Amino acid sequence: MNAKSISKKHTTPAVDLGRRRSIALTGAALAFPQLALAQSRPIKIGYITALSGVRAAFGVADEWQLARMREMLKNGIEVSGKRHAVEIVLKDNQSDANRSQQVASDLVLRDKVDLMLVQDGDAATPAGQLCDVHGIPMISTMTPWQAFLFARGGTIGKGFPFSFNFFWGADDVVKNFVAMWDGVKTNKAVGTLYVDNPPGQAFADPLRGMPPALRDAGYNQVSSSFFKVATDDFSNQVATFKAKEAQIASGFMFESHFATFWKQAQQAGYRPEVCTIAGAFLFPSALKALGNAGNGMSTEVWWTPNYPFKSSLTGQSAQALAADWEKSTGNQWTQPLGYAHALWETGIAALKTAADPLDRKAVRDAIRDMVLDTIVGKVDFKNSPIKSVAKTSLAGGQWRRSAAGARFPFELQVVSNPTARHIPVGAEFKLLSQLA
Repeated sequence: MNAKSISKKHTTPAVDLGRRRSIALTGAALAFPQLALAQSRPIKIGYITALSGVRAAFGVADEWQLARMREMLKNGIEVSGKRHAVEIVLKDNQSDANRSQQVASDLVLRDKVDLMLVQDGDAATPAGQLCDVHGIPMISTMTPWQAFLFARGGTIGKGFPFSFNFFWGADDVVKNFVAMWDGVKTNKAVGTLYVDNPPGQAFADPLRGMPPALRDAGYNQVSSSFFKVATDDFSNQVATFKAKEAQIASGFMFESHFATFWKQAQQAGYRPEVCTIAGAFLFPSALKALGNAGNGMSTEVWWTPNYPFKSSLTGQSAQALAADWEKSTGNQWTQPLGYAHALWETGIAALKTAADPLDRKAVRDAIRDMVLDTIVGKVDFKNSPIKSVAKTSLAGGQWRRSAAGARFPFELQVVSNPTARHIPVGAEFKLLSQLA
C-alpha cells in the first residue's frame, strides 16, 4: 500500500453526506425513519498506527481489524436514540517520529477529528500534545504508561486534560521477567540494551524502570548506552556482555535489532543462558527469522488466545478472535491483535456513553469515567490511581517449539504471572541450554 492510499480518508457507504447531502439524508430516512432528523455531520475518528517501517509488526493486524470495524459501523452508531454516521481516517506514521507529528497535526488541524485513537506508542506523545491543546479526546495503547505520562511531563496525580492511555507499565514487565529468572540458576548478571525511543527510555528510567527493579531483585545490571533505531552494529554491547559474563540478555528493542544483535553475539562467542527482551519476541515473525534459535526466547505477554476475556463489541472470546484471524489471513495470531481490537472497544464505548458523541468534552468525560471489560481484560480509567491511565494485564512468556505436525513452528507459553494471577500459566521456564 502506498502512502497516498494510506492517508486517504476512508468513508463508509452510510456516511456520504458531502455533495449530495439531501440524497444521503433521504437514504438514511429509509433505513432509519425515526432517526433521520438526527443525521448531521459524521463523527470523525482519527486512527494512527505503524503500517510500515521498523515497527510495522505492531500494526500488522490493524487493516484487518479496521475492515471489520467499517463493516460494523457502516450504518453508524446510535446514542440516546439518535443515529450518527461514522468516518474513519487512517494514518500510517511509517514508524517515524517526524511523520508521527505530521499525521497527528493533519488529523487535528485539517481533518478536525472528534476522537483520536493511537495504536503506535511513538505517536502517543505528539498526538497527545496536540489533542490536549485543541481539546480533542484521545485514547492510545501499546506504550508503557510511564512513556505515555512522563515523556510529556505528566504526573500520576494529575494526568492530562484530553489524552488517555491503557496498557501495562515497564515495572510490570520487570516483575514478570524476574519471576521467570528466579526459577532457574544463573549468575544474575543482566546485560541490558535499550533503543532510544519513548518506550526504551521508560524501560531504562533510573527511578521507575528496569535498573532499580533489577537491583531490588538481587540482579546486577551490565548496562550499555542507548542505541538509535537505525543501529546495525552491536559489537560494543556484545563485547561488554561477554567480558562481564552476563548470562541474561534483556532490555527493550525491536525484532530487527535482536536479529542483528544475536548474529553478532554468536559470531563473537557470546551465548547467554537467557534472552528475555521486551518488544523483540512479541510476534511469530521474530521467531521465524531466528529459526531453531527461537526456541526458548522469552518476552512479556500482553495477550494470548488463552486469556479469559471476551470482546464488548462482538462477544468473541480471545480464542475466537485469534481463530478468526488465523482462518482469514493464514497467519499465526499475534499479540497486537487483541489490543487493536480493544482500542476500538474503548473508542466506541466512549462515543456511545457520552452525553453527545459530537461534544468533545462529553466524550472526554466518558473516557475518564470508563470501566469496560474488553478482549484484553478490564480497562478502568475511573478508578485508576494513575490519572489518564488504565493499567492492563501482563504475564511472562517463553516461545517453545511446537509438537510435530503443528500448523506453526513455535507457540508462546505463559510461564509467569506475578502481576496477573488470573492469567493461567501453561509451562515452566527453561534455560536456553536446556532447550537446545
